[in-house]
Amino acid sequence: MIGKIIGAIAGKKVSDQMSGVSGTKGALLGLGAATVLRRLGPAGMVAAALGGYAFKRYSQRNRGPGMR
Repeated sequence: MIGKIIGAIAGKKVSDQMSGVSGTKGALLGLGAATVLRRLGPAGMVAAALGGYAFKRYSQRNRGPGMR
C-alpha cells in the first residue's frame, strides 16, 4: 500500500517535469510502475534501473553538446 502511494507521488512529480502528461496521468503511471516493479523482483528492478540509466545516457548523447 505504501509503495503504491510513493509510486503515485513520484509519478506526479515526474509529470510536472514532462510536457503532455497531466498530474493525474503521471500519478497513475507511477502507481502502475510500482506494481510492475514489485512483480519483477530484485533482478528485474536492477535491470529496469540499468535500462533507465542507459536510455538517459543515450538520449543525452543524441541531443548534442550544449543542450544538456
